[in-house]
Amino acid sequence: MKLGFHISISGGFKNVIPRARACGCSTIQIFSRNPRSWKYKPLNKQDIELFKKKTKSENISPVFIHMPYLANLASSKSDLSKRSVDSLIEDLERAEITGAQFLILHIGSSHDKKRGIKQMATGINIALNRKKNDVILLLENTAGCGNELGYKFDQIKQIIDQVNEKERIGVVLDTAHAFEAGYDLKTQKGVETTIDEFNNLIGLNKLYLIHLNDSKTKLGSHSDRHWHIGKGEIGNGMRYILNHPLLKEKPFIMETPRESIKDDLMNLRRVKELLNKK
Repeated sequence: MKLGFHISISGGFKNVIPRARACGCSTIQIFSRNPRSWKYKPLNKQDIELFKKKTKSENISPVFIHMPYLANLASSKSDLSKRSVDSLIEDLERAEITGAQFLILHIGSSHDKKRGIKQMATGINIALNRKKNDVILLLENTAGCGNELGYKFDQIKQIIDQVNEKERIGVVLDTAHAFEAGYDLKTQKGVETTIDEFNNLIGLNKLYLIHLNDSKTKLGSHSDRHWHIGKGEIGNGMRYILNHPLLKEKPFIMETPRESIKDDLMNLRRVKELLNKK
């Protein structure tokens, strides 16, 4: 099983793989730029070449890039919608340059669900048409805070159904978000039911990554608060997720709270303990 964390690019991409190795990663997630700004600098060619070389030599794959948080392709504001599409095009380009196989996009928010879903798909189609490459775009399910879309699997299905290049679209399933959206992952039966629903609506062939996060808030809270593995409201349900036979070939990346590398190593140890308790 491929396990990893979100790794900082602070100081340059050359620092990513040493950090990844220090916390036991066999797969990684990164930003390609500041996640809380529209601005970006061109990627440094030498820095990227070193990153790609280290990624290959250390056998760390796949590499996932996460889009900045500001993008909202479902926005009813035309300027924000256009800026979000442009941002997606830029990140598809940056993912290709860095050698990342996948780009993760937060599903946007809209007070009008039907219109927002249609606009989201339209924006994705524009971006994929403008930037032709082999990077697969992954939609991340949400907790359903406020006007967020994508907290129910059928909403994600509706977006995918309207995307033209279906071979270039997939899903990342965040366990904390799913739990907070109302999918009961505390019990084995709940995990089975959730995976069955996902498979029936979207298909596990479209699931490329699990964001393995416990939740600090309760089932159906619609409040997005990640927590340490096995110490949150999902608790022992993490074991059922990790050991599910249909998920064992999927990569798992943790976005758990981090004050230092000790937190990552603690969460990695806990995951390995749960993998041995089938």
